[in-house]
Amino acid sequence: MYIFNILSKKTKLIFILSIFFFANGFGQQKQLQDYINVGLDNSPLLKDLKNQKAVNLVDSLKILAGYQVQVNGISTNSFSPSSNGWGYDYAITNGTSFTQQVVATKKLVSKENLANQHEAIRLLNESLNVSGKISAQDLSKSITAQYITAYGIHQQIIFNLSLLDLLKKEVAILKVYTEKGIYKQTDYLNFIITTQQQEIVNYQLAAQYQNEIASLNYLCGIKDTASVLLADPIIKIEPLAEIERTIYYQQFIVDSFKLKNNIAQVEYNYKPKLNVYADGGFLSSFSYMGYKNFGASAGVSLTVPIYDGNQKKMQFTKIKIAEQTRQDYRDFFMKQYDQQIIQLLQQLTATNKVIVQAEKQIVLTETLIDANKKLLEIGEVKITDYILAINGYLNTKNTITQNTINKLQIINQINYWNKK
Repeated sequence: MYIFNILSKKTKLIFILSIFFFANGFGQQKQLQDYINVGLDNSPLLKDLKNQKAVNLVDSLKILAGYQVQVNGISTNSFSPSSNGWGYDYAITNGTSFTQQVVATKKLVSKENLANQHEAIRLLNESLNVSGKISAQDLSKSITAQYITAYGIHQQIIFNLSLLDLLKKEVAILKVYTEKGIYKQTDYLNFIITTQQQEIVNYQLAAQYQNEIASLNYLCGIKDTASVLLADPIIKIEPLAEIERTIYYQQFIVDSFKLKNNIAQVEYNYKPKLNVYADGGFLSSFSYMGYKNFGASAGVSLTVPIYDGNQKKMQFTKIKIAEQTRQDYRDFFMKQYDQQIIQLLQQLTATNKVIVQAEKQIVLTETLIDANKKLLEIGEVKITDYILAINGYLNTKNTITQNTINKLQIINQINYWNKK
């Protein structure tokens, strides 16, 4: 009993529907960009980076607010009893102290210092912008790679279904000649087995395709189990950019500016600080005519750094070490980038050569199969030779499909490193 005959009616129906689905193009068709757009919209990481930028904007406003006039209400009240000469020194405590004041203070800061602090926030947001672009590029690359993988399986299914259709037509012809005694029963059975093997391959590919689509949906944050058809991915090599213009190099540039900003801020932190204040209210010890102790005062405070144990020098040393680390990472990235691009271009060239050779071979195998088909129709073909020709055609076609997919994956990687 043949494999196809022992399958349940339900399984047969699923297989027939899957053939109808793929062969006739029914089902929702989706583009690569559709998945990328949804994936970017759903990414919690990109949303987090966007929210961090909003938080930094609030921090920038807080800097401005910190240099505005600060007004506070202060209430300080104390009673210091004494008896027989025991108790706090009256000259210090006045026995009783009652303070109700409104105090206004303001830090005086130079425009340059304030601008440098705002520049630090701007550079932090710029760093988040670069991180966001890199994260988006990482996600786009992963989605594209998974899309290409699923698309490759889809292409194999389409080809294998057309091949299976050919085999079944040949089985019908071979059956007639076998019944007439032109071919042996073993020849007919060998051809049947080849056909059934192709059916099994199609089952496996259909299951694999659904798994790859599920993985693609998972990457994009899509909750959907419906079957879809994937459109041809339009992927071309973008013009190679200078390394300094890529988004990956931009992070090193931003980090350099951030370190320079840190140096400037250390310098500002060690400049003299001037504060002004004013207060008004009631301040009394009630020792004499307390009801007249309403008043006001104003003043200026100046802080001049003199010595802090060389902490300023230590901060500069830390920044210098950070700059050296930045340069080391930058130099390594530049070497890695050049090597990666060279290697990918070499792989692309080699893959193209394989595709060209396989396409030449496929012409020969198609010619051989056509010849065997004609010989089968007149009962003169050797079935073993025909099966070998079919297997050769299948292997060559799979080679073309696999290398075409590899080519798309390589281009995807080149475009990843080449992002501006």
